[in-house]
Amino acid sequence: MPTRRTALALLAGAPLAATARAQGSFPDQPVRMIIPFAPGGPADIIGRIVGRAMGDRLGQPVVIDSRSGAGGVVGVEAGARARPDGQTVVLASTGALVVLPHMMPRMPYDPQRDLAPIVHVLSVPQILVVRRQRNLTSLRGLVDEAKRSPGRLTFGSAGIGSSLHLAGELFKLRAGIDINHVPYRGAAPAITDLLAGNIDMILADVPIVLPGTRSGELVALGVTADARSPALPDVPTFTESGIPGVISETWYALFAPAGTPPDRITKLHDAVTGALSDPEVRRSLTDQGGMIAGGTSDALAALLRSEYAKWGEIVRVSGAKLE
Repeated sequence: MPTRRTALALLAGAPLAATARAQGSFPDQPVRMIIPFAPGGPADIIGRIVGRAMGDRLGQPVVIDSRSGAGGVVGVEAGARARPDGQTVVLASTGALVVLPHMMPRMPYDPQRDLAPIVHVLSVPQILVVRRQRNLTSLRGLVDEAKRSPGRLTFGSAGIGSSLHLAGELFKLRAGIDINHVPYRGAAPAITDLLAGNIDMILADVPIVLPGTRSGELVALGVTADARSPALPDVPTFTESGIPGVISETWYALFAPAGTPPDRITKLHDAVTGALSDPEVRRSLTDQGGMIAGGTSDALAALLRSEYAKWGEIVRVSGAKLE
C-alpha cells in the first residue's frame, strides 16, 4: 500500500503530467481553418487542397469553416479573435490584410498586431484580358488606345478595395493612362459584362480568366508578376511589354491568432510546408494558376509589412475609396 506522502506526491504531479501530455499531443482534436470567402471560390479550393494534406501530417483532420463577408474582413476578424491555442487558423489573402486596412475607417483588427504568421502558401498573379472582338494583340496597343481617348475606356473589378481594383489603379499609375473603374460584386459578373461588351477590360486572377482564354473568347495581354504564369506561358509580363512596376498578386497565407505558442506555430508551419512539398498538392495548386510559395514564418511577416506599405501608398496616390 502506498504511504500517505507517496499518494500526495502522485496527486500533486498529476496536473503536470496531464499538461505535458496535452502539450506533446498537439493537436489533440480537429484543427479549424477559417476561409474568409464563400465555398467554391479560389480561397475555398486552395484551403481544402492544403487542409487535407496538412491534416495527414498533423494526425487530425482540418475542418473548413467558411466565414465570408466584407471582402474577407469578417473571416479574418474571426481568426484574429479565436482562442490562441493553435486549434484555429485562417487562410487570409491580400485584400483583407494589406488593402482594406487603408480604406476602412474602423478596421476590426490590426493584421500586423492581431495575427501570428505561419506560412505563405500561394501567390496568384492577375491577368489583363479583353474581348476577342476588340482585335487587340498587345498590352502596348491597349495603352496607346487609352492615351488617345483619356477617360473613355473602362476596367472591371471584383469590388472597391479588392486586389483586382487596386491592380487596375496600379496599372493606371505606371502606364500614365486615365481609365475608369467599374466595380462588381465579384469577378464572375465582371467577366460576364466584359464578354457582353459593357466594359473594356478586367484584371483578374489567373483561374478566373483561364476558361475564357482557352475558349478564345478572351485575349490575355499581360500578367502582373515578375515572371510569366505557368498556366499561360505565352502571355508576357507588364515589364516585358514596357510597363515596369505593375506587380500585383493575390497571395494566400496561413495565420493563427496572435499569442499562439511558438511551438504550435512551428508544428503548423511544418505541416503546411510538408503539404506543399507533396507532388499531388503542388500539381493541384498550380492547376489553379498559382505559384507555390512556402518559406518561414518570419518571411511571411516581412511580406505582410512590405505589402502593407506598398498598397497603402497605392490607395493614397490613387484616391481609391470605399463607397
